[in-house]
Amino acid sequence: MPAAMDLSLLLPSPSTPSRNLLFSPFPFNPLRPKALSFRRRTLRRCRVSASSVDPSAFGGIKELSGPQVIVDALPPPARVLSSAVLVAAALAAGFGLGSRFGGSRAAALGGAAVLGAASGAAVFALNSIAPEVASVSLHNLVAGSDDPMELRKEDVDGVAKKYGVNKQDEAFKAELCDLYSRFVSYVLPPGGENLKGNEVEMIIKFKETLGIDDPDAASVHMEIGRRIFRERLETGDREADVEQRRAFQKLIYVSSLVFGEASKFLLPWKRVFKVTDAQVDIAIRDNAQRLYALKLKSVGRDIEEKQLIDLRESQLLYKLSDELAAEMFKDHVRKLVEENISAALDILKSRTKAVKGTVQVIDELEMVLAFNNLLVSLSKHSEVGQFAPGLGPISLLGGEFDGDRKIDDLKLLYRAYATESFSSGFLDEKKLVGLNQLKIIFGLGNREAEDIMVDITSKVYRRRLSQAFSGGELEAAPSKAAFLQNLCDALHFDPHKASEIHEEIYRQKLQQCVAKGELSEEDVSSLLRLRVLLCIRQQVVDAAHADICGQLFEKVVKDAIASGVEGYDAEIRAAVRKASQGLRLTTESAIAIASKAVRKVFLTYVQRARSAGNRIESAKELKKMIVFNTLVVTPLISDIKGESVTSAEPTKDESKQTEEEDEWESLQTLRKTRPSKELEAKLEKPVQTEITLTDDLPERDRTDLYRTYLLFCLSGEVTVVPFGAQITTKKDNSEYLLLNQLGTILGLTGKQIVEVHRNLAEQAFMKQAEVILADGQLTKARIEQLNEAQKQVGLPGEYAQKVIKNITTTKMAAAIETAVTQGRIGIQQVRELKEAKVDLDSMISERLRENLFKKTVEEIFSSGTGVFDAEEVYVKIPADLSIDAEKAKDVVLELAKNRLSNSLVQAVALLRQRNREGVVASLNDMLACDMAVPSEPLTWSSPEELADLYCIYLKSIPKPENLSRLQYILGISDATAAVLRDTAERGALPIENEEEEFVF
Repeated sequence: MPAAMDLSLLLPSPSTPSRNLLFSPFPFNPLRPKALSFRRRTLRRCRVSASSVDPSAFGGIKELSGPQVIVDALPPPARVLSSAVLVAAALAAGFGLGSRFGGSRAAALGGAAVLGAASGAAVFALNSIAPEVASVSLHNLVAGSDDPMELRKEDVDGVAKKYGVNKQDEAFKAELCDLYSRFVSYVLPPGGENLKGNEVEMIIKFKETLGIDDPDAASVHMEIGRRIFRERLETGDREADVEQRRAFQKLIYVSSLVFGEASKFLLPWKRVFKVTDAQVDIAIRDNAQRLYALKLKSVGRDIEEKQLIDLRESQLLYKLSDELAAEMFKDHVRKLVEENISAALDILKSRTKAVKGTVQVIDELEMVLAFNNLLVSLSKHSEVGQFAPGLGPISLLGGEFDGDRKIDDLKLLYRAYATESFSSGFLDEKKLVGLNQLKIIFGLGNREAEDIMVDITSKVYRRRLSQAFSGGELEAAPSKAAFLQNLCDALHFDPHKASEIHEEIYRQKLQQCVAKGELSEEDVSSLLRLRVLLCIRQQVVDAAHADICGQLFEKVVKDAIASGVEGYDAEIRAAVRKASQGLRLTTESAIAIASKAVRKVFLTYVQRARSAGNRIESAKELKKMIVFNTLVVTPLISDIKGESVTSAEPTKDESKQTEEEDEWESLQTLRKTRPSKELEAKLEKPVQTEITLTDDLPERDRTDLYRTYLLFCLSGEVTVVPFGAQITTKKDNSEYLLLNQLGTILGLTGKQIVEVHRNLAEQAFMKQAEVILADGQLTKARIEQLNEAQKQVGLPGEYAQKVIKNITTTKMAAAIETAVTQGRIGIQQVRELKEAKVDLDSMISERLRENLFKKTVEEIFSSGTGVFDAEEVYVKIPADLSIDAEKAKDVVLELAKNRLSNSLVQAVALLRQRNREGVVASLNDMLACDMAVPSEPLTWSSPEELADLYCIYLKSIPKPENLSRLQYILGISDATAAVLRDTAERGALPIENEEEEFVF
């Protein structure tokens, strides 16, 4: 009988971790989180490359215990056979022992059962540690490999197959999760570091190598998140808290890429960690941007199609939106361009800049343009959809050079490139395209770029023009205009700008020539040659002479005007003549210059006249202006024209004015402004008419000034004598001649002057006429008085009659309106006034005319005749009163309705009073109202009274139609009417007897 077997060798060792710890979803770790974090950082420093994993990240090699060694040494078939042999031997031994000590078959079976059960337990214990041995073997396989990334799935499956365990066994599955957890924790960089970009690929590959399911792997990711979350709660350092937050964001991002769309239900971040969708999106977006930015670092100015395709694939892999990817690509391109711009600026602003430095600046800008052309061409590629988004022209918006402070630097670079573009003396199309692109890249406005180009091309144009002028090329050209146009085309220069340069050159030459105060014949010839060569228009030449020569001439004119009335002597006149002729100004230009200075003096006099205290003082100031015009301005204009001041024939305008004013010669004040032949001979010198205040003062102000002086001419000058008395000094007709000159200075036309005189005469005549026609009655004696007043003021008869008519009409209108109000005027009087051509519409208000119509209709309805003429009432009367016919008809209908019933009541009342004529008149009024508004039969409380009314009307021998209509209105039947008529024929009407008794 063999010795008893030590069963402790087959049982788990006391040092072996308990099954709860071993089979937990994640391995037990006695280290504190900070210590664990420190260990992970230590392990990460030992990485040899971005795609390799240090085996030490999985821990050291695990040792097997006694029973585990046995299980490890026995393959699954041998372990099964050994278990069977052990059980059989135990049964045999138990049977033998039972037989030996029990002496019976029952004891033998009992012994066999006991030892068989013990051997079975030992066999079960031995087989149960097989998963543990497999997990230890798997751990040692991963931890002992040179590079765990080189492991294959077959190696992991071989371990499970070797020990005959299933991957879903708790111990083996726990080891798989532990290895995966350690791997993920190792691959993910610390919180302060960015992702390298290969983490997702490595995790997916290692997960597939282990053969771990997605739900189990997702649980590992969630547990890593819990660990990071706990570390964050236990960390009191702010920087460490930020680091853990970034680590958590990276875990979320990598997990979403590892599990793809399944991450939405495999990774319950929101439920477990109480984060929002926005926070998850931010974590994915930020890490995707960091990875894409890392990918963009490999992109240079020589980007190729393959790189763009690779970027597109990376963008999709990183789950980065097209908008953000495009923005990041543009930012990267902008930074590359900013490097070139900064380098160019450093060279350009260097104090030691030389020709070589300028070349380097142009090279940097050419690199920018080449890069821009490459991006534009790639954006137009047929397969642009496969390229990274963001391709297109370069823009500096949002970068270092986006702002007003940097715009000046960009202008310097643009100016440098533009200047270099003209180094050959002309601007080719390639350089022009480059300048346009550079303007867009720098964000320069059209005006800013145009100003720079105009400045540069102007200098180049001047230089080329100077060379052509000095070399004789311009003078030898058969067509000067064609030569200049070709030069502008070669430089892409605006011909209008070139014309401005030509004008500037001419002005400079002119200023040099007039420096001595006049233009000689040689100067004139030189200026003419320059004008021909530069194709300068005559208008430009005249404007230049008027400006430059005009300034000198203006000074001479101001000195002459400043000399005053007494100082304008022969010496000053000679200076004016010399300046006018020596400066070669046209007569029009010289007069225009003089006009400007003279009008300022005129306006000064006008201002003084307006601010004067009374009309006399205002007239004195205006008189000074007239004298100034006669003694200074008139000789000045003659000197400018080179004429002697002699009498001249009237101009066309003066002749025209004279013809217009012939019919107004009756106005005495106007006639006095015309000098007689004797007075003209005494005056000898006519005044100038070229300079007036027509454009400086409005017409009303000019006529007011003329009127002021006209009143002064009429009233004379008032002199104050001792004791406060005032004496009016009478003026002769010479004041009216000054008035005529004042009209010329003010620029008044003959018609305007006549209007002023007429208004004044009309006002004077109106005052006298209002006194004469105080009561509005126009008699023969008063007509003679009015004619005498008209002759005194010289007002034409037409306007005198208009004034008289206005006065009489106004007086008559008041009288007529009063008569209408009092009822003294009816429709018949209105018609008579209309026949007399009296405008009643303006004299009688519409309200009074409507009242008059209403009163007239009431008279028709109360006349007692029974007559109603519809045409008369509806057409003729409204037309005579000029009121609305429809409104008048409404008034008639309303009055007829009211009057109809009232007439019946009145007829009955008169019947009771035994007034037979009144009854007949009332019934006629009722019939007239019925003609206007046909009535229905009327009702009355006493039919006998209606019959009496009918009898009385019957006895008045009316018209048959009126009697028949009255019968209808009174509601009397035909039978009753026939009886009444028979009775009347027999003379037996009762009303007749009563009337005879009533009449004495």
